[in-house]
Amino acid sequence: MSKRIVVQKYGGTSVRDAQRIKNVAGRIIDTVREGSSVVAVVSAPGDTTDRLMDMAYSITPQPDERELDVLLSTGEQQGISLVAMAIKQAGYNAVSLTGAQVGIVTDNAHSRARIKSISTDKVKKALDEGNVVIVAGFQGVSLEENITTLGRGGSDLSAVALASVLKADVCEIYTDVDGVYTTDPSIVPQAKKIDEITYDEMLEMASAGAGIMQSRSMEVAKKNNIKMHIRSSLKEHNFSRGTIVMEETKDLEQVVVRGVTLDTDQVKMTIVDVPDEPGVAAKIFGALAKGNINVDMIVQTSPHEKGLNDISFTVDKSRLKDASDILASVKEEIGAGRILTDESVAKVSIIGVGMRSHAGVAARMFEVLAKNSINIEMISTSEIKISCVVEEAEGEKAVKALHNEFCEE
Repeated sequence: MSKRIVVQKYGGTSVRDAQRIKNVAGRIIDTVREGSSVVAVVSAPGDTTDRLMDMAYSITPQPDERELDVLLSTGEQQGISLVAMAIKQAGYNAVSLTGAQVGIVTDNAHSRARIKSISTDKVKKALDEGNVVIVAGFQGVSLEENITTLGRGGSDLSAVALASVLKADVCEIYTDVDGVYTTDPSIVPQAKKIDEITYDEMLEMASAGAGIMQSRSMEVAKKNNIKMHIRSSLKEHNFSRGTIVMEETKDLEQVVVRGVTLDTDQVKMTIVDVPDEPGVAAKIFGALAKGNINVDMIVQTSPHEKGLNDISFTVDKSRLKDASDILASVKEEIGAGRILTDESVAKVSIIGVGMRSHAGVAARMFEVLAKNSINIEMISTSEIKISCVVEEAEGEKAVKALHNEFCEE
């Protein structure tokens, strides 16, 4: 194939109803007219996934994960077939393919599967035949031939992974906002759109709660140096510059903090009276890792007089029950005390590659929170990110104060 390949991803709001589906078809056709071959990854229309999830939980409080993946995957199938129909109605060739039909092979971790390989033969053949290829996002098939889903925001991962294996010229992520902002505009109306952002910053923002991209998709984009463009599907094609995700440059380092994020999907768990002995922490977090539970922030207290300490950490709220079940077993093995949970917490973070060359950023962050009487429960840092766990009720207040301090300079 000598044509330029463009991978486009359209989220659920972009295909929410018939008119928006026609708009998406028109945007895809515009790209074809520009001389490109297009692979479009499409999510489930509107709130389809939520409705399917509600239906499952109305039947059973603990849906079988395999059957839930089978159910949820049908939402994307609705999206791809409707977009393909709209393109054909406009006089262009299109073919819709599920994740399994494309050959997106995953492990067998239902609801959070990881991609192992993608076959390009079927997609390339369809493109060579002059088709727009419409791929169902969020899904794949395991080696055991079970339908799997890739977790929240999985369509982003589908698009970036396809862009990688197809060696696409660009991966365009279309959503209902016109790019990445310095923070959530619904919290801070004066938030500014970011024209350019590094892979590292976008990855940290995604993992810290910014809902615009899935963090796993950004890992793949960075690893494979995928040119990415995040833009609005609701604006005219030629007037939506959006945000370009790119490698780090000296100019980008001049901005100390690129954005402020808030993650309210966190729960703090504490194991009380843990024996202060070598290997105990490995048993705790090893068991959680075997259960595919990602642990974020970790704090261990100094030993008490009896040679015991407390270990606190955060996990996603959606994994609270699984984590609790695992810890109930582990605490008996290690001879620990109670397990405490606190769901009324939030993680607020500041992110920016400029932190590498600017001292005192953490001190400024802590001073701002202190001035606003916001107590810090846990702290985590990386080279370009500082995160604090605070009371959930103080989360938005913290975001506003930090945005005012760092992003309005």
